[in-house]
Amino acid sequence: MEPDPSSSSSSIQIPAGEYEVFLSFRGPDVRNTFADHLYNSLARSKIRTFRDEEELRKGEGIAPSLVRAILESKIYIPILTKQYASSKWCLQELAQMVDCWKQEKGHLILPIFYFVDPRDARHQQGPYEEAFEQHAQKHSIQTVEEWKEALREVGQMKGWHVTESHGQGGVVEEVLSKVELHLRSVYTLVTDELVGIDAHVEEVMKLLNLGSSEGTVIVGIHGMGGIGKTTLSKAVYNKICKQFDRCCYLEDVRETLAKGDGVVCLQNKVISSILKDDCQVKNVSEGINVIKERVAKHRVLLVIDDIDDKFEFDRVFGKLGDFSLGSRFICTTRDKRVLDFLQGCKLYEPGEMSHDHSLRLFSKHAYGMEHPPEALEDAATLCEEFVKVAAGLPLALKVIGSLLFRRDRRFWEEKLIELQDIPSTENKVQERLKISYKELSRTEKQIFLDIACLFIGMDKEIPYYMWSGCDFHPESGINTLIFRSLLKIDEENGFWMHDHIRDLGRAIVIEEDIQRPYRRSRIWSSEKGLNMLMSGEGNDRVEVLRIQLDRTDRQLTNKDFKELSGLRYLEVQHGRLKGDFSDILPNLSALQLYRCKSIPTDLNTKKLAVLHLEACYVTDDWRGWKKGMQAAHKLKVINLPSCFKLTRPPDLLPCKSLEVMNFEDCSKMEGELDITNFKNLKTLRLASTKLTKLVPNSGDSSIRTLRHLREIDVAETQLQELPVEIDRLPSLEILNLIGIFTATPLRLKLPPRLPTSLKRLSLSSRDGVPNLIELKELESLKFLGSCNLRIPGEIWQLTKLKELTILQSPCDTLLTTTMHPAALPSSLTTLDVQDCGPLKSLPSLANLHNLTFLSLKDLEAPEILGVGELRALETLVISEAPNLKNLDGLQNLLHLTCFRAQTCAALERLPNVASLTKLGLLIIGGCPVLAEIPGLELLTESLYFLKITECPKLQDVVDRIPFLSALNFLIFEEQHCPVERFPDVSRLGDLTSLAIHGCWKLTEVAGLGSLSGSLISLTLEGCTWMRKLPDGLSGLRSLQNLHVSSCVLLVEATGIERLASLRYLTMSDCYSMKEMPDLSGLASLAELVLKGCVELREVKGIEGLESLRKLLVTGCRSLQELGDLSGLKNLSEFDATGCELLRDGNGVEAGKRAMVKRFVGSAVRYGMLRLTRFVGISGGGAPDGGSSS
Repeated sequence: MEPDPSSSSSSIQIPAGEYEVFLSFRGPDVRNTFADHLYNSLARSKIRTFRDEEELRKGEGIAPSLVRAILESKIYIPILTKQYASSKWCLQELAQMVDCWKQEKGHLILPIFYFVDPRDARHQQGPYEEAFEQHAQKHSIQTVEEWKEALREVGQMKGWHVTESHGQGGVVEEVLSKVELHLRSVYTLVTDELVGIDAHVEEVMKLLNLGSSEGTVIVGIHGMGGIGKTTLSKAVYNKICKQFDRCCYLEDVRETLAKGDGVVCLQNKVISSILKDDCQVKNVSEGINVIKERVAKHRVLLVIDDIDDKFEFDRVFGKLGDFSLGSRFICTTRDKRVLDFLQGCKLYEPGEMSHDHSLRLFSKHAYGMEHPPEALEDAATLCEEFVKVAAGLPLALKVIGSLLFRRDRRFWEEKLIELQDIPSTENKVQERLKISYKELSRTEKQIFLDIACLFIGMDKEIPYYMWSGCDFHPESGINTLIFRSLLKIDEENGFWMHDHIRDLGRAIVIEEDIQRPYRRSRIWSSEKGLNMLMSGEGNDRVEVLRIQLDRTDRQLTNKDFKELSGLRYLEVQHGRLKGDFSDILPNLSALQLYRCKSIPTDLNTKKLAVLHLEACYVTDDWRGWKKGMQAAHKLKVINLPSCFKLTRPPDLLPCKSLEVMNFEDCSKMEGELDITNFKNLKTLRLASTKLTKLVPNSGDSSIRTLRHLREIDVAETQLQELPVEIDRLPSLEILNLIGIFTATPLRLKLPPRLPTSLKRLSLSSRDGVPNLIELKELESLKFLGSCNLRIPGEIWQLTKLKELTILQSPCDTLLTTTMHPAALPSSLTTLDVQDCGPLKSLPSLANLHNLTFLSLKDLEAPEILGVGELRALETLVISEAPNLKNLDGLQNLLHLTCFRAQTCAALERLPNVASLTKLGLLIIGGCPVLAEIPGLELLTESLYFLKITECPKLQDVVDRIPFLSALNFLIFEEQHCPVERFPDVSRLGDLTSLAIHGCWKLTEVAGLGSLSGSLISLTLEGCTWMRKLPDGLSGLRSLQNLHVSSCVLLVEATGIERLASLRYLTMSDCYSMKEMPDLSGLASLAELVLKGCVELREVKGIEGLESLRKLLVTGCRSLQELGDLSGLKNLSEFDATGCELLRDGNGVEAGKRAMVKRFVGSAVRYGMLRLTRFVGISGGGAPDGGSSS
């Protein structure tokens, strides 16, 4: 079909090909109805669509014009009707589409199942079975099988199911939105990062001065909203984060601080990111202490994005000087004055984008290419005008360009006039962005405002169902917002908006009533929301409300919410809700309660789509289960995670529309759960409950009616059996059975077959594995804690499998016997096998050309492991392989960034590693016969982490260390290394951490003094011949951590007294040391540990160390003097166990009593314990009034 002549005025030029979308359908079924409607909608959006004509379908094969249209198109839309398979031409087209989809990236198939069950297409049953029987009589077996395979592939894909209940108009709208979004990604030729960003990155890095001797450096990036500060900070973060011990990127700090617990929230994010644990502080003071005690020990990179005048560094993170030398901080802000309060902050202002870069960025979003198309008349001139009104702001360029994408010239000219008429005001940026908002539909505006006000960072599941319940069409609405550059979905499936776009949305809501917040449609401030409720000002205008209570005993009643008749979303965190809510909130679509000690006695559930009660005190006899659920016919989601008072599943039988059922971590929930009545169920999460059965009668075949069920998670439950016909679940993609086969006392067996639609399977098995070969769609397979594991040798047939993980599953061999040379699927990107052996045989890895991660632990075989064909490999970990002698082909892994070989007792040699120019981390340990790492000294630019442990024959590697100029971390640990003089480290200008263990003859570290500006941590352990600390130590002005242990002949520690930056000092088991130098000059010292120094008699200078928080002097049996501790105002931990001669003449007891007094005072002020540990003298007795712990 010829393109529409009117499209010649379109502003978009298609990069290549006449068509973008190919429609395939059987004409008599839908040509004049659904297909025509869809085609016209695509045409109106200027999307070049091929709609095949019947006259092209002649003869036995596809016409050349049809083939060309399929090859050119980026998107294929087959409309599968009941008679679709009766047409050989339809099947030929479908096979051609699937072939193109497999061969080339960027193609997309969007199937529409028009009044036909997707399962029928997948299995060629129902109306398709008879059609293929007829084809089998006329065509070859091979041809018919190709058609069947194509139909099966398409039947597995996510598409749209047109039924009486799922209207055709809504499907057309969603398809159109999906097509537009995909075409945008296809035509985007440059990344979404700021064009021309490299120069800005270099300037910020100069200010950070990474290789300098500066202690801590903070850089502030200032500029107006939308100028690209966040993008720039992320680019710098990504480039340098590997050079630090720990890193953290804090987004939307201004937004977070606006919340009641914002400071604590930021502290917990930093603690979690830096310490990699779930430590959660409860108040600001506790957070500062944890950051000071644990986080600040590390050399950190911390980016603090979007701060305002409410941000105070000291109030959130403590003193900047508490952080390790070498730490770096980057702040972004719109308010330059904020940076004046950050001591020593260096300023960088990116300024407006250059004209050339602005034009490129605008063209990228308006045309899908870096420059305006020359073929369009005046295109360049028109672009120049838009670039001018965008004033060099990247955000405005992206949003305006996205709005104009695929729009005709008249639309461009109208929007240009509108932009040029915007007056010069403070909110000019928002006004420019507002033209995109105005072009949204009514429901798209609702979704946009909801996200801007409340849902940024939230998983999209709950808002999606809430919007569906309100008929807002979220699928197309979300896609439109993404298409217009107003919204992104982050890696965790959460919503993300630029802060300027977020502020635009909130400004629109504020303008609804500037003076009276309670008259606005959305209230996201807890303070304003509470004021409205407490003053009785609630009204029907409020649609969305979030309340975060600061106390768990704060109470809200049904009377407080009585007037909120327009409310569709309510979120309450903490506190208590009292009263009967069944006659109020008639339009409530989503209710989210977090950690509420009491909940309403009943709810109005007539329009409720989402009920989320997390860690709430809801019980089995809650009245809502009996009354409220009877009317919850629209309920789609019920989430009850961590509701520990529930002992049985609630009765949800009336909720026939349920799609998500989540009882995770309801640790007391027991009994049976019948899911067969929920025909629309998509997600079932029951992990860590005590449920014993999913269906009361395991022989009940009704489970096959759950045709939409996509995810089942029953990990760590006590299920005694699985439904026999679980393989009849046609849509199941995720199945997690970890733990249930080993945790139950009964011997639960796997069902004989699993659904062929599975994409992710995790399990623990006692009886081998199910038939995996039928699971052609499987992408991720994980075994944990399985017994008698034998993976079938035909696993190579799983051509979509990307991740194979096998942990703690004892077996002799991974695979059963296979004659096929490709033992594992070539599609694998991750292979992780640990603690499964010892494995006596390993399948061939030669065909794993896509593998990027390989970890093998506990191998009995082989002697030679060939890895040379794994050319995409980035991480290689081999451990506990006692018979491994050689890693053949290691030198071919040109993308390798991380290599670890540990406890490989027979490893004799490694290939030359000089070709591994991307190798950054190298750990070799427990390889007693390995004598050489050829080419190591040539990794001068990439290697930043080197650890060699327990490799007695690898001592000559020490001589190559001086060549590794990029090293940041060096750990050399060998119990019997006879090295007397550690080689010259003066050329290692970036070295921050040096640890030497077991070099018993070592007396000198050459060039140590040259590391004065970089070295932060130094460890010397087991250097038994060392009588004094190495020369050059006293010049290490950046040193913060010094650990000296088991240096039994060490007599003196001269030089320590000059380490002005030292914060942590440990001297352990230095038996010969009789005295320490005067420590009074170590003003930054926070921890002093002297352990087992049996000859030590006196420690001078402690009394003046005001920063000292921890003092441990244990097992120092000759110690008599410590000095007066009473003035150590920050001391919170003291232990002098085993120091029987220590006298109290100089205030030791007074110091202990002062600690107790401070402890009581701080407990009263903060409600917390500053004194975390206290052990007294002579047996650890506590002083009067104190406790020993």
